[in-house]
Amino acid sequence: MARISVIIGIYNCASTLVEALDSLYAQTYQDFKVILCEDGSSDNTYETAAEYASRHDNIILIRNEKNMGLNHTLNRCLELADTEYVARMDGDDISLPDRFEKEINFLDEHPEYAFVSSPMIYFDEQGEFRRGKQHNNPTGLDFLHGRTFCHAPVMMRLTAYQAVGGYTVSDYLLRLEDQHLWLKLYTMGYKGYCLEEPLYMMRDDRNATRRRNFKARRNEVFMRLRICRAFHLPWWHYPESVIVPMAKWAMPTRMYDHFHRKTKTSNNT
Repeated sequence: MARISVIIGIYNCASTLVEALDSLYAQTYQDFKVILCEDGSSDNTYETAAEYASRHDNIILIRNEKNMGLNHTLNRCLELADTEYVARMDGDDISLPDRFEKEINFLDEHPEYAFVSSPMIYFDEQGEFRRGKQHNNPTGLDFLHGRTFCHAPVMMRLTAYQAVGGYTVSDYLLRLEDQHLWLKLYTMGYKGYCLEEPLYMMRDDRNATRRRNFKARRNEVFMRLRICRAFHLPWWHYPESVIVPMAKWAMPTRMYDHFHRKTKTSNNT
């Protein structure tokens, strides 16, 4: 039996999916299976995935009847996971060749941690444009400021996923399903660790304006307030939790994009 289930929600990524999957089959560690769930794409993502799956007997392909969102889609993948470890991946990104080897070795050697992740290299059609940094062992303040764990490069023990019931499905968790997952895990006593070396390349947009909408920032306020309560942070972080996301929303576009292009310690800006 494989030791790793790779769960991937795929949506409108027909042009990048083959490159993403090829990066898995280029791994130095090959004891894995892949669970793909197509989430109601408007392009030929499902057909591309089906053709690729026909050439690999360790790929399971399922699909949603309509677009349901990443939380729901990943939970469907988790229902089919029966391995010791579960690794995340996105259909438009690239896992560096030694990602699985280094992550599984860490978890094998450190049973005190429920999951492990790494920083990401951000790239687009022009190449790499920034590298993220994360704290190895984040504190409550790191959670508040987004300096925790990158979602797509994570590898987690299946038992930890199961203990917290997977991903919570809610309109208030748009783009924040990962932060809520970490919060649930830490609340139950599970811990994660971030390796220093980037092991994953995220296809991103240098122009981050598309992410700036009121609903996304409202959800950020919701998450920040939950973090303040969970970690019993001092009272002055509560008003900060409202002001900072709303300031990002109101910031002039050119200024916001300038800061987005800079190397940051957060993967959630």
